[in-house]
Amino acid sequence: MNLVGTGIKAINFCEPDDFITSSSIESELADVYERLKLPVGRIEMQTGVISRGVYLEKNPSDIASIAASNLFSQDGIDPVSIDLLIYTGVCRDFLEPSTASMIHDNLKLRPDCQSFDLSNACLGFVNGMSLAASLIKGGSIKNVLVVTGENSKPLIDFTLRAMKDEKQTRKSIKKYFANFSIGSAGVAAVISGSDLLGEFTTYCSLSDSSANKLCQGSGNLEELVMETDSEALMQKGISLAKTNWLSFSKETDMKQNDFQHFICHQVGIHHRDFMYKSLELDLAKDHTTFDRYGNTGSAALPLTLAKAFMGNKLKKHDEIAMLGIGSGLHTIMMGVKWC
Repeated sequence: MNLVGTGIKAINFCEPDDFITSSSIESELADVYERLKLPVGRIEMQTGVISRGVYLEKNPSDIASIAASNLFSQDGIDPVSIDLLIYTGVCRDFLEPSTASMIHDNLKLRPDCQSFDLSNACLGFVNGMSLAASLIKGGSIKNVLVVTGENSKPLIDFTLRAMKDEKQTRKSIKKYFANFSIGSAGVAAVISGSDLLGEFTTYCSLSDSSANKLCQGSGNLEELVMETDSEALMQKGISLAKTNWLSFSKETDMKQNDFQHFICHQVGIHHRDFMYKSLELDLAKDHTTFDRYGNTGSAALPLTLAKAFMGNKLKKHDEIAMLGIGSGLHTIMMGVKWC
């Protein structure tokens, strides 16, 4: 899909309230590790996640609203200019009403500014950006605010309780370890057709929905539950991404060496290394946030982009490949030319 003429006008984020280290999690699980004879240090070794962010008393709408408020105040965006608000997080305030409606009220957006939730696991934000770009190219709107607010604390709290159950075995707790890679962040971006930081070039997506059982989350909003077959999910996801990369390269008429930056979804170190090897990408062009923030779900890829931008790592005319993989199973790749 050709998205030239649209892109990112502004991007900002909301820092977590606190960070929980992998070593502190293992200290809390010391009795479990001793009983099951688990090696200390396995969380950081297997994921590369040294710490993960959490919010203490904030709803997803609060997190996303702070990210958007930062964008308005720091990036010179007038809230009155926003025509559509899309909330894209996995976490949400309620089943009903939409989390977007809470954010719309928090930000005091125009009454005729539309809003809705868009959910697609870790790819929601990228889906939101591509949908926004399509609507802008269609001429119906000018500026779209895409936001997310992910908080891993309920999931971490549940996982700690579940693993302390004395009925757990080495085999039964294996499905829970991926939960400790999950972190928290809020991100906001304005997608527009003018005054762009980065212009979209193209968009390619591919799905393998037969793999929808490899990572499933359920539960109430106070106690999230997630079970993951990490190895199978990684193998299937990167196989799908490899196929999508061929389409993306053909669509952009660019090869690996033509890109100056790769901004990827932040799963963990083994997932990253396997993907770069499989797609034959240059690891020196990678940008990483999972070591500090953890896997922040739908916020992971845009947070990494925002950090690269604010760290002055993106230069004019740089070509960027944004590569996302999400449970379900889906992969999305978007090209961005930095302006």
